[in-house]
Amino acid sequence: GNSRLEKIPSLAGQPAFFTLNQLFLMREGVRKVEAMAPIVKDLKDDDLNSLSQHFAKLPAKRSDEPVDPALAKHGAEIAATRRCGSCHLPSLAGQEQMPRLARQRVDYLIVTLKSYRDSPRPGADTAMSAAIAGASDADIIALSHYAASL
Repeated sequence: GNSRLEKIPSLAGQPAFFTLNQLFLMREGVRKVEAMAPIVKDLKDDDLNSLSQHFAKLPAKRSDEPVDPALAKHGAEIAATRRCGSCHLPSLAGQEQMPRLARQRVDYLIVTLKSYRDSPRPGADTAMSAAIAGASDADIIALSHYAASL
């Protein structure tokens, strides 16, 4: 559940409902993730629920990526300004359909935040695209280091 693969998210500690929703969207073809398509295509709703519950119970661990303390500090300021904690909780632990950002991979967060900013993702909460709109690449990098540092 704790990814060691570049640009692949960690699922450990994700809110069960968030993971369930994402797996469902992938299975139904709304969220297209090529690597996941053959894995989820034949899963039943009970399977998706069991997987979601399993990953939610696993402890989230930091990846082995280096986190820059100065970027993390700047990212904390940006997160406060953009009110990231209002949806993802102040600890960025996530809740319900909002993913856990704390201890997530830096490289994954950078790619994902840019995708929200540059082209809204199918099946994703449109509020996230609005929340990250106008962020610079430097802001996204700082936010990613901050989230990973928690």
